[in-house]
Order: sequence, then C-alpha cells, then structure tokens
Amino acid sequence: MTDAFPADLLPQGLTPEVLLLVLLAALAAGWIDAVVGGGGLLQLPALLLVPGMSPVQALATNKLASIFGTTTSAVTYYRRVHPDLRTALPMAAVALVCSFAGASVAAALPASVFKPIIVIALIAIATFTLLRPSLGEVTALRHGGRRHHGVAGAVGAGIGFYDGILGPGTGSFLVFAMVSLLGYDFLNASAKAKIVNVATNAGALIFFVPYGAVFWGLGLVLGAANMLGGYLGSRTATARGSRFIRIVFLVVVTALIGRVGSDVWTENLRPLLG
Repeated sequence: MTDAFPADLLPQGLTPEVLLLVLLAALAAGWIDAVVGGGGLLQLPALLLVPGMSPVQALATNKLASIFGTTTSAVTYYRRVHPDLRTALPMAAVALVCSFAGASVAAALPASVFKPIIVIALIAIATFTLLRPSLGEVTALRHGGRRHHGVAGAVGAGIGFYDGILGPGTGSFLVFAMVSLLGYDFLNASAKAKIVNVATNAGALIFFVPYGAVFWGLGLVLGAANMLGGYLGSRTATARGSRFIRIVFLVVVTALIGRVGSDVWTENLRPLLG
C-alpha cells in the first residue's frame, strides 16, 4: 500500500468554524441516512471544504464517520422493525466485497467519470417513484427462493461497488432497489438498507485504512454526530412509516440530482462548451 496520504488525527487546515460546519452536516447526514439514505449529499461536500483535504481523504474520513451512524440506525431498525436477516446479511456480505473493490478503483479514477451516469439514474428513479404513488406502501415480494436472493445479491454487488467508488446516494439507491426490484415497502427497505450500508462502509474502510487516507480524530468526532442523527432518524422513520419515508426519499433524490448535476455541469459540460 502507498503512504501518499498520512493517517493523522486532524487535517492541518481545520478551523473551529469549519469543524462546527462539518459537525452539523454530520448530524443532519445521520438523520437523512437513517430515514432513506443520501446523507453523503451533506457530509462529503462539507468535508471537501476542509482546507488541504484531498478527495480520497474526504471520502475515507466520510466512511469512518458514516459507519457509526449506519450501525446505530441499523440496530434501532432491527429492534423496532425486525427485518428478515436471511436477505439482508448475504446481501451485505456481497456488498462489503464489492465496496472494497470500488474503493480501490476510487483511488485511481476521477469521480467525474461516473457522475453523468448517476444523474441519469437518479432522474429515472425520481420519475418512476412519482408515477407510481402506491410504490412501497406494502410489502409484496416480486420473487421467491433463489431468485429473490439472486436479485438481492446483484443489488448488493452493484450498489456496494458504487458506494466504494463514490458514495453519495447509496442508501437511496438501496431503498429504491429493494422497493422496486424486490417488492419491500419503504419501511422494511430502509431497515434492510441500513444493514447493507454498514457493510459497504466497512468494505471501503478495509481498503482506505491501510491506504492511509483516514483522518481518525475528525472521523471519530463526526461519527459521534452521525450516531446521534442516525438514532433520531431511525426512530422518526419507524414512528412515521412508509408514506413519510417515500416523501423524504423524493426530496433527497431531487437534492441529489441538483448536487451531482451541478458537478456534471462544472466538470464535464462547461469545459466542452468553452
């Protein structure tokens, strides 16, 4: 492994004002992630505001903080919703391996390569969800037996790889896939998505920690804020149910379209237009 990025406690350019900003972003990100995913929409861009922090260091530190929030919300969901682990755990195992693979690619390829595809996918997801108002209201599994687990494994593999290589919106992609491809309601989909999301964060960290890209002090502080947000968000979601999660899902996906779409304009389209 390379020593290109020194593992340290805090970035040298971190100021109290920027620290407060990223703490608030981590708290809000934990809440959003717990309800429907997409907390990286806030947390990762906030980390990129820290002076001197490279994109790989921001992605790695974001994974460390996020794993605390996703673990907290996964435990809370499990206690209150009791999701079926026979689907979630094998899916999480596949996602962990593929997230590691994605993280290894993230160290070599610019995120701008993938962002146009992500914007198109998000627009399709938002449109499909809007046109199907009954989608995710109740659990009605699309498949049974081996086919169910095969589709779940494919979802875990694809989204796990994406989370390792880029990340923002992973939870939203997981929830949508479980609702549309597997047939879960939004509440059960969110509960299973958190278990898989813990694995994708862990898979990326297995790569990033030896790579030396994690700022441990900052990541642990943000992790505490993420845990609080995750706990509050998962309790809100289980109390309010699938209809509430669907609304938050659409809001987050719309925000993701705006955020990633802005990056596509800046990194891909504006240079072509001169």
